[in-house]
Amino acid sequence: MNLTLGNKFNRSYNMRIPFTSGYYNVGIFFDKRSAFVLFGMDREEGHDTISTNISMYKNLESSKFCEAFIKLHNYRKNTLDIVNQFSGIQPEYTNDIVYNFNETMILSKINIGNKELFDQLTVYGLTMNLHSDDFIFIIAERQNINQKLGKKFVRTTGVQIATAASIKTLDEYYIEHQTSGKAGTEKRYVAKDAVIKLED
Repeated sequence: MNLTLGNKFNRSYNMRIPFTSGYYNVGIFFDKRSAFVLFGMDREEGHDTISTNISMYKNLESSKFCEAFIKLHNYRKNTLDIVNQFSGIQPEYTNDIVYNFNETMILSKINIGNKELFDQLTVYGLTMNLHSDDFIFIIAERQNINQKLGKKFVRTTGVQIATAASIKTLDEYYIEHQTSGKAGTEKRYVAKDAVIKLED
């Protein structure tokens, strides 16, 4: 997938992710002065011909995977602004969902008053035990320190790579989650642009 990046993205972090019998090269693009993140993805030459679906989520709450399995943390005060920070796997699904990786890159250390803060990028890779070879959900968490405002911003973006079989299993889990009462009674509003389909 070809990307045209403007001046809002001047850093990248790249990973080679195994998937079925091949690999995806995943790029995470960001800016040293911003909390926003963008994914780029390419399938390696020689990858098998199994069809895959790739979806990117600016709002993790719009993802069935995150809604069913992931605890998200939101918090705001004068010095902190957190939106949908990854907080762990829901306890009832710890045997169904596992980590593929958990990596942190510290970009800089910043002192504000008597506090020592870290500007960083953290990347989580999660999968379903039943589909450990053909499903992965990657969460990129950007912690950015705005020194002028004296404030830390935390933002997350997710990308899901999945085969048709793994999506079917995810849908079954999601329905079980909805009908078991774990999802709550109120439906969340999801913006129309919360899900971005990426060409495979």
